[in-house]
Amino acid sequence: MLTPGQAADSPQFVPVMDKIKVRGSVGRPRTRPDAAAGDKAYSSRANRAYLRRRGIKAVIPEKADQAANRKRKGRHGGRPVSHDPELYKQRNTAERCINRMKDWRGIAFRTDKTPDSYLAGLHLRGAMIWLRSLPTRP
Repeated sequence: MLTPGQAADSPQFVPVMDKIKVRGSVGRPRTRPDAAAGDKAYSSRANRAYLRRRGIKAVIPEKADQAANRKRKGRHGGRPVSHDPELYKQRNTAERCINRMKDWRGIAFRTDKTPDSYLAGLHLRGAMIWLRSLPTRP
C-alpha cells in the first residue's frame, strides 16, 4: 500500500493484512498468517481486535500509556496483552530488509513523482537484494 510520505503506517495495517498471501509447499496461498509482528505504533485496540477476529496471534508490545490506563481502570481494564519476546525478535529480519531497501536513495527520500514509478523502484531494489543473496557459481 503506497501512502504519502507524511502519512502514518498504522492506519494501513488492516488493508495490508487483507492483501497478505502466505505460500505453503502445496496448494493455494493462505490469506491468514499464524502471527503478525509490529512495533508499538501498531498496538491500537482496533488492530488487536482485527487480529483477534481473524485468529492471528498479535506479536505487538503494549505502549506504556496503554498499560497505565489499563492498570488505572483496575479489574475493569482487562487483561494485559500477551507478548512473545522470542517471536518478536524475528521482526528484526523484516526491519533489516526495509533498511536495505532504503539504502537506495530514491526509495529513502521518495523522490519519484508517481506511485507507479515508486513501486517499480521497490520491485527493482527487491530484485537486486534477492539476486545478491543467491549463491555464486565457482
